[in-house]
Amino acid sequence: MGRIEVANVSPNSALLHLGAMDEYGVQTHSLEPAPSMSAPPTYVAVVDDDRSVCLSFARLLRAAGIQAITYGSAEAFLADTKRPKFDCMVFDVQLSGMSGIELANMLAKSAGPRTPVIYITAHDDPETRASAEASGCAAYFRKNESGAEVLETIRRLTE
Repeated sequence: MGRIEVANVSPNSALLHLGAMDEYGVQTHSLEPAPSMSAPPTYVAVVDDDRSVCLSFARLLRAAGIQAITYGSAEAFLADTKRPKFDCMVFDVQLSGMSGIELANMLAKSAGPRTPVIYITAHDDPETRASAEASGCAAYFRKNESGAEVLETIRRLTE
C-alpha cells in the first residue's frame, strides 16, 4: 500500500490517509480500488460528531463497495487538504462547531460542480428541514430511519 500521510488538525486528532485510520479508528481510504472493482471507486464523506454514527455509516458503505471517509466535525473536513473529490457527502445537521448546513453552504460557494449533500439528524423540526431544503440538499433523513434508504439514495445520486 502507499505512504501514510498525517495532517494534524488539533493536538487531539489527526486525519490519516491511504488506508490508515481516521480519528474514530475507521479505515479511511486507499487510492487503489478493490481488486473486484472495475469502475473507479465511489467516495462518500460522512461528517458527524457521533462516533457510533460514523462507524455505522463506514461499515454500511464499505459493505456496499463504497469508500467512506469519516470526519468528526465540519472543521476536520475542511482541514483535510488530502481528501478526494467526493461523489456524495452525508452531513449531520447539528454538529458541535459549524453545522452541517453551514458546511454545505460554504462548499456551495466554491467554484466547480456541486457535490450532492444528504443531511441526517436526530433533531428533526420544520425549521431545520426548511433550512436544509433551502441549502439545496439532495435528501434529508432522521437518524432513526433505515440505513438502507440512505444507501439507496447514495447509490442513486452517484450513478
